Amino acid sequence: MVIRENYLRKIRPFYDSELVKVITGIRRCGKSTLMGQIVDEIRGLGVPEDHILVINFELYKYRKLMNPDAFNDYVEEKLADDQKYYLFFDEIQNVKDFELVVNSFRAGHNVSIFLTGSTSKLLSGELSSHLGGRTISFRIMPFTFHEIEELVREMGMTFDRMKLFEEYIRWGGFPLVWSVAAGEDREVVLSNLYDSIVLKDIVLRNRINSPVILEKILSYIIANSSTAFSGNRVAGVLTSQALKISPPIVNAYIRAIEDACVVNRAERYDIRGSRVLSYEAKLYVSDLGFFHLKKNRVKDEYNFIVETLVYNELLARGYHVYVGKTQKGEIDFIAERNQKKCYIQAAYLMADEKTRAREFGAYADIRDNYPKYVISLDPITRDENGIQHLNLLDFLEDETLITG
Repeated sequence: MVIRENYLRKIRPFYDSELVKVITGIRRCGKSTLMGQIVDEIRGLGVPEDHILVINFELYKYRKLMNPDAFNDYVEEKLADDQKYYLFFDEIQNVKDFELVVNSFRAGHNVSIFLTGSTSKLLSGELSSHLGGRTISFRIMPFTFHEIEELVREMGMTFDRMKLFEEYIRWGGFPLVWSVAAGEDREVVLSNLYDSIVLKDIVLRNRINSPVILEKILSYIIANSSTAFSGNRVAGVLTSQALKISPPIVNAYIRAIEDACVVNRAERYDIRGSRVLSYEAKLYVSDLGFFHLKKNRVKDEYNFIVETLVYNELLARGYHVYVGKTQKGEIDFIAERNQKKCYIQAAYLMADEKTRAREFGAYADIRDNYPKYVISLDPITRDENGIQHLNLLDFLEDETLITG
């Protein structure tokens, strides 16, 4: 089992906190396994077994607890004394009015509560209002390339670094996909996983009236990962394909896709004006396996893959990521974490001096002293004017290479 230390070290300081720990991410990205690792660590601290309660609401045996009253009564019976209890509720969004019950546990008992869910809405709406800021969220992504390397080592296999990387950008990082052999078996698992997410987490949860239109929108967004989007643009593309749909409907479907954590939004940040430009956002598919299922483009494909890969890696490391807007162009990413910031340009290869001039020249209008990086697959890197040039695989394997 790959120990997801990247996330555990962020969550550990809150093991005993009264804050409700909310773990979100796309279906089958490893949230339940991570929760199990947290449970194991808490057991290791000497907490009695009868003071740890784990409920996975995807299991049939807990189906009756999806009723909020039954859920409340079941847990209340377990809270027998004033000592600390640790409550773990997996896929909590399956419980009607769960936010009322969870808040009651928090307010009435000495508990530390952990929630997981396959929707970004867990921290919005009713949960946010009932808990009144008493939550902390952690976004979980599918396996990073470094975690895939750990997985392969655990399986006792040797590997060629570049060949494994090529597999990774082909199949993505879903643990379930890597549990079967490469080839048609992985294709079947990945396709079934995609269909399950679309049906359960988008169509059924949001009561989508036109699954066909949704699939067209989703396929377009995934195939065009890392490009700027708008409801008007997507509506125009679909209209050209004889599928007439209004921009507001497109935007509503995109929100549903984002809520299922299939894609992530990077808002554009005006560096000079110090303001977020939400209307010029980019969308990035959360797993490159889906990109290869739905891609329909060839030109500059690997540049888009590298940009998406770097973006997802930054999210997995806990950064807030924006697309930077300068006076004359844009910076691929502004990454912020722990009150530190850095700038990143992501490219496939520095094929010629023109490409190199474009990537390093993107920083020409930025006058501050935050660290600046160019990341590419070039095996030999050359820094320029204080801008660090990093090899992509080195960056993926070593979190310390960027200091922002």
